[in-house]
Amino acid sequence: MNRRQLGLALSALPLANVAFAASPTASDALLSALDGPQRTARNRIRDRFRHPAETLAFWGLKPGAMVVEINPAGGYWTEILAPYLKATGGVYVAAQAGDGSAFRALYSDPNIWGDVRTAVFDAASGPLVPDQSADMVIASRNIHDWMWTPGRLEKALADFHAALRPAATLAVEEHRADPRPMVEEARDGYVATAWLTAAVEKAGFRLAGTSEINANPKDTKDYPFGVWTLPPTRRTHAKDKPPPEGFDPAKYEAIGESDRMTLRFSRV
Repeated sequence: MNRRQLGLALSALPLANVAFAASPTASDALLSALDGPQRTARNRIRDRFRHPAETLAFWGLKPGAMVVEINPAGGYWTEILAPYLKATGGVYVAAQAGDGSAFRALYSDPNIWGDVRTAVFDAASGPLVPDQSADMVIASRNIHDWMWTPGRLEKALADFHAALRPAATLAVEEHRADPRPMVEEARDGYVATAWLTAAVEKAGFRLAGTSEINANPKDTKDYPFGVWTLPPTRRTHAKDKPPPEGFDPAKYEAIGESDRMTLRFSRV
């Protein structure tokens, strides 16, 4: 992505949603992060489905922010956010289970990543960061995981609320069940927008914006292994069983990654 393409991507969004792009320095830093050699090929190839520039603009990423990402997994957002926040004087925090030592080892070069921090995030963990110190918490494609254990989602949302400053942003990207009903506990990975919004607002947030940036009308949401049938997981069979008769991975590859809601909540 070159500077002109980034500018076009940002200008296509509502002006109120592009707060971080007002500074040329911030725009240059984001462009450098998006196109930098620190990004792995496996993550870069997913940009056509994940629309990183547009998504971060919608969420309102700002230079110098403290951003807490929940369960960064393969590092898709880490590879973009850590260099951007290093360049703009911000802080990147990865919150996940365990002590974070393996994650820190992956992103240990301060010349590339800056001072990557970690926090423990699990069913029994304490504060993610000092209370009301974060400018943004990102929960990307993982809320469904916390719906399967009683009290887990409520605890997670309380953690996020405690971490964020008043009026700061909870950024959500999640596989979308709509328009069909959500299955019990979203066991197929697809969550109903109204259900998710109600749960988050009950925890002390206000829905501040919705976007169709990550919509995928090809996603029919009726697959043998739920959303994990699609890229990037590409599940082909249940444990200890062969693929179903007639299973064609190419069919799901052609659909691409899931249809997703992209939401911005403000901490009340």
